[in-house]
Amino acid sequence: MRKAILTIFALAVIAQPAWAEIGRIKRSMGATSIERGKAKLTPAPGFQLLPGDTLVTGKDGQMSLTFIDDTRFSVGPNSRISVDQFDYDRTTQAGSFVTKVNRGSLAIVSGQIAKSKPDAMKVRTPTSLLGVRGTRFIVEVSK
Repeated sequence: MRKAILTIFALAVIAQPAWAEIGRIKRSMGATSIERGKAKLTPAPGFQLLPGDTLVTGKDGQMSLTFIDDTRFSVGPNSRISVDQFDYDRTTQAGSFVTKVNRGSLAIVSGQIAKSKPDAMKVRTPTSLLGVRGTRFIVEVSK
């Protein structure tokens, strides 16, 4: 019985649940926050990102972050960017990544997910959908 409980515990620790860390804040300056559900959190270097987080910057805010697949984001001032979906298998280096830029600017250097297959990484804006194929680019949405 005890061995079975230890085995189940070990499997639970090894598995990556949907709420597992997907990336970390590298730098945060000015007015910045992470919206997680109804909570408004203050990001600092090392802050762990989860699927569903929304990155928010004020008029003097900026954030830099790195995801576990080596994708890098640089969020500019007056931005609201949500990480709608992030699934990544470290073994196969494949997955899916959907981000929505509601307003502001986002510079992206794509990582392993974008290189794994066509349409694995997408960036949505209020008026368009971009398929990422493994590149560097900037998205700017003004309202």
